Amino acid sequence: MPMLVGTSGWQYKDWRGGLYPPGLPQRLWLEEYVRHFATVENNNAFYRLPTTEIFASWRERTPEGFVMAVKASRYLTHIKRLREPQEPVSRLMDRIDGLGDRLGPVLLQLPPNFRADTGLLDACLGCFPGTVRVAVELRHTSWWDAESELREVLERHGSALCWADRGSRPVTPLWRTASWGYVRFHGGTAQPPRYGRQALKSWARRIGDAWSDEDDVFVYFNNDTGGAAVLDAAKFAQEAAALGRTVSRTPTP
Repeated sequence: MPMLVGTSGWQYKDWRGGLYPPGLPQRLWLEEYVRHFATVENNNAFYRLPTTEIFASWRERTPEGFVMAVKASRYLTHIKRLREPQEPVSRLMDRIDGLGDRLGPVLLQLPPNFRADTGLLDACLGCFPGTVRVAVELRHTSWWDAESELREVLERHGSALCWADRGSRPVTPLWRTASWGYVRFHGGTAQPPRYGRQALKSWARRIGDAWSDEDDVFVYFNNDTGGAAVLDAAKFAQEAAALGRTVSRTPTP
């Protein structure tokens, strides 16, 4: 699998006239998106978990080989805060089963005020089937103080520590905890929220230093305002390809 590069979501009205032709109805935006990208991070599921039928419809509307990562429901991560995870994880898995072979990793993004608790994280990860890849985005700095325990939990479950960028710099340690990687870009400083070429080139090198071209790495741009994510994803893919990486399709920069 090449390095898969896409955006966090596809339903942004300010992308009309950019990625989406002005006259294209919104109901056809996914079909247009997949013409340009081979992957997307579905963050709709975070706010309201869609039905199995809706996930199945997304499978039918995307081509073979397309990969949809899914951001886990905030009910699990922000309301339950990983407590009693079995039911919400089971419900999530039942729903996303509709994606079939289009399913990519599941992302658990914990709240910024969620302090380190490796026991809760361990129990939650243990509820996921071993066939599902789970990436974990941690945002409270106390997690980094629990490095040995955290790495042990993530490595044992084959889960990737999500590498995150905010303000054109890493806001997470660059620990490799799985054979695959997951990277999220939340906003750059070149012309906010855009990323400059040097920042994207640096990230392409960091990823290349951690994973070989044979390893699966999922890269998503979450700086959606004004279509910045589309433009930066394309620029990043160009920089990664210049370093010899095999990269999935993206729009021409």
